[in-house]
Amino acid sequence: MSQNTQQFTIFGNPVEHSKSPQMHSAGFKAINFDANYSKYLLENGSTIKDTFLQNNFKGANITVPHKEYAYKNADILDDIAKKIGAVNTYINENGKIKGYNTDAPGFYKAIEEFKDIKNILLIGAGGTAKAIAVILKEHNIDVTVLNRSQNSREFFVDLGCKFFDWDTMRLMLSNGIIAYDLIVNSTSAGLKDDNYPAPLEILNPLIEATKYTFDCIYGKTTPFLKIAQKYNKPFKDGEDMLLYQGVLAFELFTGIKADDSLVKAMRKGLKES
Repeated sequence: MSQNTQQFTIFGNPVEHSKSPQMHSAGFKAINFDANYSKYLLENGSTIKDTFLQNNFKGANITVPHKEYAYKNADILDDIAKKIGAVNTYINENGKIKGYNTDAPGFYKAIEEFKDIKNILLIGAGGTAKAIAVILKEHNIDVTVLNRSQNSREFFVDLGCKFFDWDTMRLMLSNGIIAYDLIVNSTSAGLKDDNYPAPLEILNPLIEATKYTFDCIYGKTTPFLKIAQKYNKPFKDGEDMLLYQGVLAFELFTGIKADDSLVKAMRKGLKES
């Protein structure tokens, strides 16, 4: 590592599970870009701006639970980050932090293989859910949000989404089956535990009636996806979403447009243990 080596990181809590370093490092190696990518366990999200600048990072990815802190602390925001209110990528532009959201287009690219998607049930209401909802509404897809509580309801309703908490969804289901083309888990349930993103009496009938399921968690078959297996529903974990949002961030980090060979190298890096 030379004095000119550019420093990149991922902020999160937890962060030890992240495969972003190996994915980006594979990309840097593929194009001979002089850079180092680390993991940074950030416990207090409100310190993200100072931490980023004090460590002289050129760029950073931001994962849970800091995406909304990253949004609030950015000096400049790209248009989609403004709509979402969450940021997952920082770039240092002459001492100013520009915040981007690559989760949204990364997710949309990841579900391209699912055909004829007209309505989606999105479980959770955090930063990832907001990104997904914004990009789906931009593509004229109907979005229903299911969340434990009424938190963030106003954001989604203002965006044009339907919004149910668990009690109202139970009531809806008592009146008959509700069928969505795709059900997405955007929560961290199942990441480090065996939890479900909603009660089983809600999930079972919804997943039984859907065409496809998607979990934003990557690298494991979560309890949520095991229900999809039980009902023989096509499903994906979050690997492609992670890959494609990473490729978009990589292009911002390096200023280099990713071709197929670079994407292939980053995917290979992502799959390394």
